[in-house]
Amino acid sequence: MTGSAPSTWLDLPADTVFGPANLPYGVFSTPGTAPRTGVAIGDFVLDLAGVTGDPVHATGTLDAFMAQGPASWREVRDLVTRWLADPAHRGAVEPHLRPRTDVTLRLPFSVGDYVDFYSSQHHAENLGRMFRPDSEPLTPNWRHLPIGYHGRSGTVRVSGTPVRRPCGQRRAPGDPVPSFGPSQRLDIEAEVGFVVGVPSELGAPVPVHAFADHVFGVCLVNDWSARDLQAWEYVPLGPFLGKSFLTSIAPWVVPLAALGAARVAAPPRDPEPLPYLRDDGHPWGLDITLEVRLNGELVSRPPFGQLYWTPAQQLAHMTVNGASLRTGDLFASGTVSGARRDQRGSFIELSWNGQEPLALADGTSRTFLEDGDVVTISGTAPGPDGTRIGFGEVSGQVVPAV
Repeated sequence: MTGSAPSTWLDLPADTVFGPANLPYGVFSTPGTAPRTGVAIGDFVLDLAGVTGDPVHATGTLDAFMAQGPASWREVRDLVTRWLADPAHRGAVEPHLRPRTDVTLRLPFSVGDYVDFYSSQHHAENLGRMFRPDSEPLTPNWRHLPIGYHGRSGTVRVSGTPVRRPCGQRRAPGDPVPSFGPSQRLDIEAEVGFVVGVPSELGAPVPVHAFADHVFGVCLVNDWSARDLQAWEYVPLGPFLGKSFLTSIAPWVVPLAALGAARVAAPPRDPEPLPYLRDDGHPWGLDITLEVRLNGELVSRPPFGQLYWTPAQQLAHMTVNGASLRTGDLFASGTVSGARRDQRGSFIELSWNGQEPLALADGTSRTFLEDGDVVTISGTAPGPDGTRIGFGEVSGQVVPAV
């Protein structure tokens, strides 16, 4: 049951994706003020520290609030919903609304550990067909477990952070030895991320059904990738410098409570997953549609709802060996791609490894990213009563290597 969309006394744009059914959390500042927690509503940010007087919202991150757990999350969400619905609260609430155009959005939480998965079947098959054309597209383990790697949490930054073209070793096909220099195959990965609020104990796996007991919310992710650096370094241990230079996240974290109408079952799994990965009765597939824009032009609409492994299964696998969770841990889906070309979530797929350049409306084309390019990823999901839930944007501009 998803319920009906709540009402509000605010005059909101008819097409807003930040309506009262959403209420995503972020951290913002204004000139001369310290960063504090805000809630997006329409074209405004509600200063949660100011309106509640609770110091937990004045810390400059969501960390302390996220650590309080689901009961506190529900209490605050219910409180804000009531304040925005009942005109009797208008006089107390309205002075704490700030136009979004007047605020600076910050990294919303302190990133603990960062794990990136590889859970889109279409993406994995596309890369398999490119690099292993004479073999099965999927590796033998892919249908049995959510594959992932540990990334670098210190280079997870908020949307708008410039994307400095990374340098490193690369070896082109036919080159006898590697060379060093700026990446020539800079790429994106359009992803959805999940933010841990409640920690877990070392040695205690988190089962699929406990996903919502630990995960606070959802944000958009762009895991920038240097494909040439990655191709040379990743055998046999996996991604390293080709990924660790920057991962961008959107400034807004949409709470799980806003996504009831977006929940869907995952695609059929064959073979049946091992018991710890079975999610019967606990479906956490999410019908999120991403949009990827290059310099303002829409180039792809990846469908997250088709993801083979759900975030609940990713979390269960990530902790099944006893690894503990910390507040602020971030894990992401991996590149989201669909069956069609216009649903591919990376330029290595959109250009088929550079063999089929992507034609743009201005008459130019791209295989991989050029200096000056701006990539923006946005996303929406179904809300109650036909509304749409928005995740904001994660954006970055490529700047030349040092």
